[in-house]
Amino acid sequence: MNIFIKICGITNPGDAFAASDLGADALGFIFHRESPRYIEPEKAAAIISRLPDSVQPVGVFVNRPRADIERIIELTGIRIVQLHGDEPPDDCLYPSVRVWKVFRPRPGSEIKVPGSYSVDAFLFDSFDETRYGGTGKTGNWDLIRKAAQQYKVILSGGLTPDNILQAITAVQPFGVDINSGVELKPGRKDKQKLEKLFTIIHNHQDMVKE
Repeated sequence: MNIFIKICGITNPGDAFAASDLGADALGFIFHRESPRYIEPEKAAAIISRLPDSVQPVGVFVNRPRADIERIIELTGIRIVQLHGDEPPDDCLYPSVRVWKVFRPRPGSEIKVPGSYSVDAFLFDSFDETRYGGTGKTGNWDLIRKAAQQYKVILSGGLTPDNILQAITAVQPFGVDINSGVELKPGRKDKQKLEKLFTIIHNHQDMVKE
């Protein structure tokens, strides 16, 4: 089974097309104004309109009002909504797109995925008291692996070309979500790191069990 690869924090066309050309399955556009990787919806729309159909644009939101999210879906053409905040199950229903719900387990806590969420996948990111993602920290892979045995899980949090093999082997997720680990600075990707990441994953697809 091929690992699903999402590159997040896209802010410019060059990074989007570089990741797309290397084989990204999805690109993440962050619509959370407090993030250093925030992108205006109009700018994201211009990039998304030029992406190949094989690349799925993902909109990342944090506790955003439903009306705002629906407006951005319509404007940009995103196909997946990633809810990275504290959204309850009833706020995770968007019939026109797929939905990923993010969990950020606190260190030392057990991972309990509420069965009341009706979403396409669960994304696990590392916990931080002040930030929703983009921390560069890794999570508890052993605990996340348990969730990945029951659910469609996307692993995020502190992933880099140097630890991606270890992470995939430990968790066996459906997919991975990489952001700060392939950056020169927030919002600007490092093409050499991107190339290294994709080369490593593509050369070791047998890490993921069927």
